[in-house]
Amino acid sequence: MVDIERILAPNPGPMTLDGTNTYVLGGGQVVVDPGPADAEHVERLVALAPRLILVTHRHTDHTEAAAELARSVGAELRGLDPEQCLGGEPLIDGEWIPVDDVELQILATPGHTSDSICIVVPGRAVLTGDTILGRGSTVITHPDGSVGAFLASLDKLEALGELEVLPGHGEPRASIAEAAREYRAHRKERLGEVREALAALGTTAADAKVAEVTDRVYPDVDASIRFAAEASMAAQLAYLATTD
Repeated sequence: MVDIERILAPNPGPMTLDGTNTYVLGGGQVVVDPGPADAEHVERLVALAPRLILVTHRHTDHTEAAAELARSVGAELRGLDPEQCLGGEPLIDGEWIPVDDVELQILATPGHTSDSICIVVPGRAVLTGDTILGRGSTVITHPDGSVGAFLASLDKLEALGELEVLPGHGEPRASIAEAAREYRAHRKERLGEVREALAALGTTAADAKVAEVTDRVYPDVDASIRFAAEASMAAQLAYLATTD
């Protein structure tokens, strides 16, 4: 069974929770989401001399150190987005990557971003990046993200069953199937709240002003993450405009 070690990066914040979880597989053979370009954090990863670096999506709290680490140790850097790759080919949905005596499976799980992936360690766990977090819900970053794609990705993850969730932020969860169901229920509840807000405003999803609907659905959101609430609202309105 492949070893999995979690290293918490020193970048806590309202969008990163306790910080980015960097995962080390196979005793250092593979590093997933190197995280921020913090000198001490990068030095620790360089000492592992990984041969392969994977990123779960393009956001800098997961990728900032990736290119530096890859150049320092001569490793391949791979993500679903070709722009995130260095010395390696873009990942392919359904691809298998051998590590020790197992093969990791790459699953394209768009929604949070268009290039989001999850990494399945068969019979054991799923590394979920920002698709499913250790606590709270993920932001769908319109226009790169998509509510429709996110719901489809949750269906794919639920089908994996009772594997442990190793998220990009926060503590592990016991079951990917349970987490996917919780996320779907939360998303549908939130979409219901958006519909109610649209009715109260007397407008449609296609014509609504993002800020006005955000005020109604997220009235207590902290100013520091207002941008995230509006990005999520824009994604929800885009979804409702095409489905309702």
